[in-house]
Amino acid sequence: MWDEKLKVYDQLVEKCSRFDRKGKTMPYTSANGHMFSLFNKDCEIGIRFSKEVQEKYIKEFNSSIYKSYGAVMKGYVLIPENMLEDLDNVSRYLDESYDYVMSLEPK
Repeated sequence: MWDEKLKVYDQLVEKCSRFDRKGKTMPYTSANGHMFSLFNKDCEIGIRFSKEVQEKYIKEFNSSIYKSYGAVMKGYVLIPENMLEDLDNVSRYLDESYDYVMSLEPK
């Protein structure tokens, strides 16, 4: 299960040419010193947005706040399983998240 879901995450990240996946045991993407997507031990994908956008997408995706290892990930939205059937669509959200973290003060 882990390997199958990780392949989906990798395919998603590959659709975005401006960044690469990092991490072996905890796969993630980061830029400007900020993580902006994460693949957790429960095989769930979370993508980070501003507070306002996070609230909008939780409603729009019929989703929830993203948790990883029991911790609430501030600003992250859980990407529902059914959305992963259209990785081209989800990749637009991942690119949007990249743009968001690039607008933040570098760490």
